[in-house]
Amino acid sequence: MKTEQIFTELESNVRSYCRSFPVVFNKACNHLLYDEKNNEYIDFFSGAGALNYGHNNPILKKSIMDYLDQNGIIHSLDFYTEAKRNFLKKFDEIILKPKKLKYKIQFTGPTGTNAVEAALKLARKVTNRTQVIAFTNGFHGMTLGALSATSNSAHRAGSGIQLTGVTHMPYDGYLGDNIDTITILEKMLDDKSSGLDTPAAFLLETIQAEGGINIASANWLKRLSALAKRKGILIIVDDIQVGCGRTGSFFSFEFSGIYPDIVCLSKSIGGYGLPLALVLIRPEHDTWKPGEHNGTFRGNNLAFIAGATALDYWKDKQFHEDIERRGLIIRHGLEKWRNDYPAHKTEVRGKGMIQGIEWKDRSIASLVSEEAFKNGIIAETCGAYSQVLKLMPPLTINDKDLARGLDIIDSSINTVYKKTLNAVA
Repeated sequence: MKTEQIFTELESNVRSYCRSFPVVFNKACNHLLYDEKNNEYIDFFSGAGALNYGHNNPILKKSIMDYLDQNGIIHSLDFYTEAKRNFLKKFDEIILKPKKLKYKIQFTGPTGTNAVEAALKLARKVTNRTQVIAFTNGFHGMTLGALSATSNSAHRAGSGIQLTGVTHMPYDGYLGDNIDTITILEKMLDDKSSGLDTPAAFLLETIQAEGGINIASANWLKRLSALAKRKGILIIVDDIQVGCGRTGSFFSFEFSGIYPDIVCLSKSIGGYGLPLALVLIRPEHDTWKPGEHNGTFRGNNLAFIAGATALDYWKDKQFHEDIERRGLIIRHGLEKWRNDYPAHKTEVRGKGMIQGIEWKDRSIASLVSEEAFKNGIIAETCGAYSQVLKLMPPLTINDKDLARGLDIIDSSINTVYKKTLNAVA
């Protein structure tokens, strides 16, 4: 019997990542994963952004083990607990106050889509409007409200019903470098005959990770924010995958200087890969009544413990600098591959430690991911056609294994190119 047979017999067909990486994993440490046969893999995936601090980070593990040894509270709904108090205090002192950001913090159900659902619900409640504007190539989750704001037709097809309440408008650069999408949006919102009603909110990622690593410029974000303020529209930033330091700063929007009305966080906010999601709300918009939005698992105290410990990394200036430096190492590797093979027409983009390379030939990225996996690298693809190879190792990866991983991907690209040329010949 194959080791994977139990999964194919008993697990739903909905499983996906295991189809791209078909081995049984059993151990992991920081940026290294091991399967049952003790094969080693360098992780350039980071749990889709949930493991920014690596697998089984020893500092975070110790804080969890100490808490368990003390019989600390695990499940608590929204009761007050010491673990929650410590998390709130550290998040405010380490993250919010130094950035001069003032937010109320709402703990939702434990996943990113729970945070998005709560944000959409609150924006509609605050503005007394129902429509939301999201953007092309955006991904916000798979529950119905969040899925309505997600643009990919393959994801939307699984809904089973007509998805409503959201209008999709072109993201920065979607129509090419010479077409200003903010001007289009502003014209349509100002024109009473455009058919576009004033929405409750703009929902966006400042970097569209699943959508292909598309980056909104600071100017675009500032103008969108100004338009929102003029029209009384809330700005919701979905920072679920590219927040918590993935782009270099803790929040992905910091480079632009905007102050979103609502921010959604999940994935790495739990520190250790533990489920946790939260919504940051500007105080004037915190109009919830007690119990008006709830969830049984909105008080994950183990995640509070690990997440609070992980925040200590952000006290260290060197940690910030290492993310920027390692991001440049990845970027230089991608640019080398582009320059070595100009005939393959590739585009490199990214920020901090989320970087990617897109091929005009949409088949290449998946072939490179497959070849890299055979050689000990886990790296996924993204974009509407899986045409972008996405590299996002843990922020804590060491330079030696980062370089080793990039060398393996370089070799994998060479192998794929040779096979492609031979197939054409």
